[in-house]
Amino acid sequence: MLNPELGIVLLSQHVETRHSVELVATGRFGYLLKDRVLAVDEFLDALDRVAAGGSALDPEVVSRLIGRRQADDRLAPLTPREREVLALMAEGCTNVGIGRRLFLTERTVETHVGSILAKLGLLTNDEQHRRVLAVLAYLGGH
Repeated sequence: MLNPELGIVLLSQHVETRHSVELVATGRFGYLLKDRVLAVDEFLDALDRVAAGGSALDPEVVSRLIGRRQADDRLAPLTPREREVLALMAEGCTNVGIGRRLFLTERTVETHVGSILAKLGLLTNDEQHRRVLAVLAYLGGH
């Protein structure tokens, strides 16, 4: 990429998941369905996350990627609430954003994220972004 600081938000009418996991892993990437633009606050939030170096995935894209998960489910140890938190992480939400969506305090979200990372064996990984690795596990990328 010529300008790695440049964020990219892909707007599409249809879901194509073939390269989504790889693109999300690079950061500064968003993939939204065009219908999402009509929810102006959500769209602007997604643009802000991508501009700040994060990612933003449309919930429909996340659902399609989940459908691709293999039978070897690394997420089996997660509670339903931890799966909800991880799904919102996959959409690119911050802890504050997750708390707002699930009506939880930021501290409670932090506890869930810590538990998710521990259950996925990611607490000792200091060389890579653990949150991204958790999302990749969720999306079936590894």
